[in-house]
Amino acid sequence: MAATSAATREQAAPAGAPLISVDNIEVVYDHVVLVLKGVSLAAHQGAITALLGGNGAGKTTTLKAVSNLLTAERGEVTKGSIKLAGEDVSHLSPNELVRRGVVQVMEGRRCFEHLTVEENLLTGAYTRTDGAAALRRDLEMVYGYFPRLKERNRAQAGYTSGGEQQMCAIGRALMAKPSVILLDEPSMGLAPQLVEEIFEIVAQLNREAGVTFLLAEQNTNIALRYADHGYILENGRIVMEGPAQTLRDNEDVKEFYLGVGSTGRRSFRDIKSYKRRKRWL
Repeated sequence: MAATSAATREQAAPAGAPLISVDNIEVVYDHVVLVLKGVSLAAHQGAITALLGGNGAGKTTTLKAVSNLLTAERGEVTKGSIKLAGEDVSHLSPNELVRRGVVQVMEGRRCFEHLTVEENLLTGAYTRTDGAAALRRDLEMVYGYFPRLKERNRAQAGYTSGGEQQMCAIGRALMAKPSVILLDEPSMGLAPQLVEEIFEIVAQLNREAGVTFLLAEQNTNIALRYADHGYILENGRIVMEGPAQTLRDNEDVKEFYLGVGSTGRRSFRDIKSYKRRKRWL
């Protein structure tokens, strides 16, 4: 069912100007280390766009470049442009971007462990000025998508499970009334069943609440089942991109990222032959 809904969204994806446009950016840390090299991508309104690749490929750095969180880690965009709805936003601070609807859910969830689940959710609304009634309405909306959080709303976040903390982090982002959520490694450290549940909720939020998602994920298999469009990064460069269905059917993607080639599932003992056969190396 998930794959069918993703295909339907793919066909309905807008062909106009993207909501987020990243054009040929380079990112340098400590004025020395070049991490991203000419990365360009687009995330359209109402779509789920996936950044795929292994650990260290540059996925998280790309998201932090969009949300302008690089400066906290001595990083900077030294080339290229980042636009939100056609407007250059590279000069805006992270809190200004949040006010414009760009919210990042960090890798590792980053809940405030000493606060309750509900207090964590309410911290996501710190930029809002539309009153207590609107906050309560949106809090109930979050509980509707994440009923487990309502059951644990008085529990201290640090004592909840990894899956509940991931739900809390996404719910906190929703409380900011975002137009786009930058979701970093939502499957990290979670059991397969919980990963499936999280992605089902992401798809539901995309479909029903109209939230645009730009997500970074190592689990290529599940990401391509739910995404509309995907980009594969290696060593700070985009080596392949296209509609999710096209990437799922690509023999190179099957072999190098899904572990299944034309001759069936491959063994890790054949890893040396993989590098020689990659068409983009």
